[in-house]
Amino acid sequence: MKSHNRHPVTNSAQKAFKKEIRDAIKGVSSGFLFGIPLLYTMEVWWIGSYAEPLQMLIALLTNFVVVFLLIRTEGFRGTTDTKIRDASIDSIETLAIGFICTALTLVLLRQIDLNTSINEAVGKIIFESVPFTLGVAVANSFLSGDREGGTNTPPSSSPQSKTAEINATLADVGATSIGALFIAFTIAPTQEIPMLASAMTPPWLLATIAASLLISYGIVFVAGLTNQARRYQQQGLFHRPINETLVAYIISLMAGLLMLWFFHQLSLEDPWTVWLSHAIVLGLPATIGGAAGRIVV
Repeated sequence: MKSHNRHPVTNSAQKAFKKEIRDAIKGVSSGFLFGIPLLYTMEVWWIGSYAEPLQMLIALLTNFVVVFLLIRTEGFRGTTDTKIRDASIDSIETLAIGFICTALTLVLLRQIDLNTSINEAVGKIIFESVPFTLGVAVANSFLSGDREGGTNTPPSSSPQSKTAEINATLADVGATSIGALFIAFTIAPTQEIPMLASAMTPPWLLATIAASLLISYGIVFVAGLTNQARRYQQQGLFHRPINETLVAYIISLMAGLLMLWFFHQLSLEDPWTVWLSHAIVLGLPATIGGAAGRIVV
């Protein structure tokens, strides 16, 4: 009898664990959508580098209060009747998600390394994580969607289906381009891209590519944001998640290069290695912008 009663408990625990992971992924994805532009802002790096402990504490407490109020309204779990104790726990978890993702991104961008002092690293993480944690907190309010109902419907060979495939492909290419251009336009004119690219060695560039693809895939196909179920029914070049992620990344890189050339950050005289490194560095936020564009079409 005891072994027979374990299965409902186990299934319930598994469902709760899966929901917890899904909520965390949704929060991370929303955090990147909100926080990536500020992560490419050197003025915030400097503020974090020279902030005093008291300033860090004030920023941390202020961030916690705002996140707590957002969680009480409707946090990334989608619960409107959250008790104060539960909201406090969720707020701490939200801050933790923001701190971890911000720290990993700053390490990826070479703004935190083994030579960075603890005080400087903590300051950068606290100040850079503010929009990130706000994005995590409002994930369900602004970017929730139904994960269910998505099926991998095979495309038909009828003329109407071919036309639908072309239209769907053009819509996704357009949405990706608009989202990528929007983010790249705000970052490309700044000096952050050349500064970051100059510090990137090939292994770090490869890591940035991997992070861009992983975050893009998570936002569109894992996090359950907006109309995610429809993404699995797309046809054309974007019919499968892996294809969509790779094609969208290439489009985002092209959008980033266009903006870098437009703002005279790159010229035809520059070697291809400079073009490549700049494109990969700007490709991270541009890819996130492209993913944002696709989840709202």
